[in-house]
Amino acid sequence: MGKQGKQGGNDGNTRTLRWAAASALIGVFLIYNSVDASSQSSPVAAATPSVTASDADTQPETAEVPPEERPDAQAPAAKPASRPGPALPPSTPNQLDIPSIGVSAPFTALALNPQGTLIPPPDTDNNLVGWYKAGPSPGERGNAIVAGHVDTKTGPAVFSMLSSLKAGGKVTITRDDGILATFVVDKVRTYKKKDFPDRQVYGDTNDAQLRVITCGGAYDHTAKDYTANVVAFAHLTSFRWA
Repeated sequence: MGKQGKQGGNDGNTRTLRWAAASALIGVFLIYNSVDASSQSSPVAAATPSVTASDADTQPETAEVPPEERPDAQAPAAKPASRPGPALPPSTPNQLDIPSIGVSAPFTALALNPQGTLIPPPDTDNNLVGWYKAGPSPGERGNAIVAGHVDTKTGPAVFSMLSSLKAGGKVTITRDDGILATFVVDKVRTYKKKDFPDRQVYGDTNDAQLRVITCGGAYDHTAKDYTANVVAFAHLTSFRWA
């Protein structure tokens, strides 16, 4: 499931196992770079906070999650096999655009550290998104993972408006091979960290899908992290030369 593509059955199995082992570890990686808006320990931390104490008190902690999407829900009955949708060969993503929420940002590749945790995008750039390079590339058959900060120490970041993205919205990704891949949003959900559905978010798929992830919910000043994650689910609908 990496960007190098499938090179025979054994390689495909290896990639699947590697992704399955890593997927459960990356659901909340964005948390530790979040802003403690009440902190006055440094001028940087105090400048232009994107979450204030009053904001945290009024923000809903999580959106309504349908019963069938809760981690403890029983799996639904199997559906008849359907024809997979369009898919592309592997290619590194270069640019992400989500016009409805004002996102236009370049990509950086993300990897795991020795402890098996995904290393987030640098918090020195508020307009940068990351792609988990050991998983499928956006447009490739499978589930591509894109992540970015909701804020940094200098203010709102690239995915500050991700929770307002609506079903039916378009996400476009320009790739190294010159193809512009267009995804349509199926749903946007906010999950409490303790209820994060790893399999639903990171599980493999037989068509080209996309998950866009950031922090969400209220900011917990005691724990110094957010209480939830926002996830946009999307699928590839079309592609063309950019």
